[in-house]
Amino acid sequence: MLRIVAALMGLLSFACMTGAGAQEPATVLITGSNRGLGLEFARQYAEKQWNVIATCRDPDTAAELKQLQARHSNIAIERLDVADAAQIAALAAKYKGRAIDVLLNNAGILGEPAQQKFGANDYQQFREVLLVNTYAPIEMAEHFVENVAGSRHKKIVTITSGLGSMEITRRSGGLYAYRISKAGVNMAMRVLQADVRPRGITVGLLSPGMVDTRLLAQSGYKGEALTPAASVTALVGLIDKLTPEEGASFIHYDGSKLPW
Repeated sequence: MLRIVAALMGLLSFACMTGAGAQEPATVLITGSNRGLGLEFARQYAEKQWNVIATCRDPDTAAELKQLQARHSNIAIERLDVADAAQIAALAAKYKGRAIDVLLNNAGILGEPAQQKFGANDYQQFREVLLVNTYAPIEMAEHFVENVAGSRHKKIVTITSGLGSMEITRRSGGLYAYRISKAGVNMAMRVLQADVRPRGITVGLLSPGMVDTRLLAQSGYKGEALTPAASVTALVGLIDKLTPEEGASFIHYDGSKLPW
């Protein structure tokens, strides 16, 4: 008996020294990681010791992202234009079989506000905004659902906007393409949650608030704004706490529920 106990203790000691039995770090895949919220998500998850797959349309010009990668060996940069179905499929093939704990659909575009007014809508731009903001998160989920299902955390999260709220929109006009794209992705994530719930996957739908990014400046907003660091810190906390019971709820960065 004593020899058995000693042998077990020896194995335990070996496991502790070698790290055998330790959990692998979690993995997050982030779209639109070259600036703003996406860049901040990459930074904060890297500092949490997660493996980060940071995607952007043109890694060659993503200077800040490459500087971040130089400081964090757990960041992998991948080329991905979410408007390009072939690129999504290629990236999914590259990571086939790899567990992805959080698929974070962050990439989004506003479009030119002057071309989103009644009587002056640019419908080519309209299609581009819908493709990036509404269609792409669905297509990303379809291609990476097996990766998420095979992970520990099992979360698909999409960054939306309060401008996708029909209730809030009753008070202001304009931004047709952007508002409709965000209302559309809100519905898409509700439907997605129903489809993936049997697999134990939680879908998050988070609004970051008014954040000091290029997109906000492009909108013409002149009021107070959060820093990307403040918004993302709150959002990462919400992602950590997301449960299946609140899947696809419309959640503001401060934890409050936004009206549909």
